[in-house]
Amino acid sequence: LPGIDQVQLDNLFRNNELLGFLDLFSGGALSRMSIVALGVFPYITSSIIIQLLTPVIPSLQDLAREGEAGRMRMNQITHWITIPIAFAQGYGQLVLLEQSNVIAEVGFSGDALLPTVAALFSIAAGTMFLVWLGELITERGIGNGISLMIFAGIVAGFPNLLTQGFLDRDNVLGIGFFALIGVLIIACIVMFNEAHRRIPVQYGRSIFRGGRMYRQSGATYLPLRINSAGMIPLIFAFSIVILPGTIATYFSTNTSWVGDVANFFADLLIPSSPLYWVMVFVLVVMFTFFYTLVVFNQQQLAENLQKNGGFVLGIRPGKPTQDYLNRVIVRITLGGALFLGTIAIMPYIASLITDVQAISLSSTSLLIMVGVGLDTLRQLEAQLMMRNYEGFLR
Repeated sequence: LPGIDQVQLDNLFRNNELLGFLDLFSGGALSRMSIVALGVFPYITSSIIIQLLTPVIPSLQDLAREGEAGRMRMNQITHWITIPIAFAQGYGQLVLLEQSNVIAEVGFSGDALLPTVAALFSIAAGTMFLVWLGELITERGIGNGISLMIFAGIVAGFPNLLTQGFLDRDNVLGIGFFALIGVLIIACIVMFNEAHRRIPVQYGRSIFRGGRMYRQSGATYLPLRINSAGMIPLIFAFSIVILPGTIATYFSTNTSWVGDVANFFADLLIPSSPLYWVMVFVLVVMFTFFYTLVVFNQQQLAENLQKNGGFVLGIRPGKPTQDYLNRVIVRITLGGALFLGTIAIMPYIASLITDVQAISLSSTSLLIMVGVGLDTLRQLEAQLMMRNYEGFLR
């Protein structure tokens, strides 16, 4: 974007944790204020809103039950919601830049009208271009396109992290220990992402084929993942904890009581204080339970099992099965919630032990990288298996 004071912009990113967190999803474009500065974060926000509204809006519930056609319709709604979110977040970023003397006057009157409107449309168009590109990768490539773009943005920041965060320090022992902790965190993330509890399911029913009735039965299992929420609780928790500091930058403390309140909480919740990380841990645990239960209830596993002639051994079909699965998911989610909370505060613990401040390589980025990598690997294996079957059938 034109008219950006790069020196002031660099100072702003060093002093604003939320912007650094959002920069994670833009691959560094936000710190350079390019036309794709917001990255795909408005689309992520829109997707989260749709997922949270689905259980409470009957029309969205009906779309969720309509299979592929319903999924495409919900995806279209998500795209439409992304546009106003991109405009709103873009305007918020411009106001923040104006408050920090990074950009000239922002407004919808006088000489500021045309530059402001042009910047807003450029930012929104850049976001929708990335969303379209991600959908194109999903359709014609391997893996989820949006996730792969976030993955590429995180990896692109590694060289800068190594040169600024590690290579300029003389604490070799601390750096080595920090690297060891990072490897252990990645191993734990892989284990918990792949861990699941198997619920034994029995299928037994009669089917008609060729005018005759056949008995069909079989046993399988229903996998319930320990970490069903993924990275969403961490995004929620960090966004809420950092929110007071962001509000404090938008409002002048001399003219607004909102700014006074925001400054009070911003002083309490600075990233170097233990209270900040305690709040992160508590919020991650709370959002993990909330998000897991919302998504789990949307899947309607008990109803789908009953429709397909399946039942859990020792449990009656219908509501008793749903109650049983709810009890199981709550119990295993406790372990997943504590795991995510620990992962969220691990960079702070590691910095206390090693005296190496590398919070920019947060556990959130590691969780995203591992999750996207595992998902892409599974899809690659599925593609290879399909090719093997095709070769065998020929």
